[in-house]
Amino acid sequence: MQVTIDISMYPNREEFIPPIKGFIERINRFDNLQITTFPTSTVIQGDYIIAMDAVQKTIAECYRCYHMAVYVVKIIPGYEAL
Repeated sequence: MQVTIDISMYPNREEFIPPIKGFIERINRFDNLQITTFPTSTVIQGDYIIAMDAVQKTIAECYRCYHMAVYVVKIIPGYEAL
């Protein structure tokens, strides 16, 4: 099943740009996904299992590096936004 995931990261710190750039760099390391970054969110599209795994691993890695952040995620099964 294909999925589109729209995700925004809101770091809980004054210097918020480095964590956001870190998230974008990390999520783009995954193959077999179509990823497009917009000013307010990143859209990830691909196979459901692969996309969800990529998001889960990226959030976990960002937590270890940057600690606190809020993520707003929209998961749209079967929809190809890109």
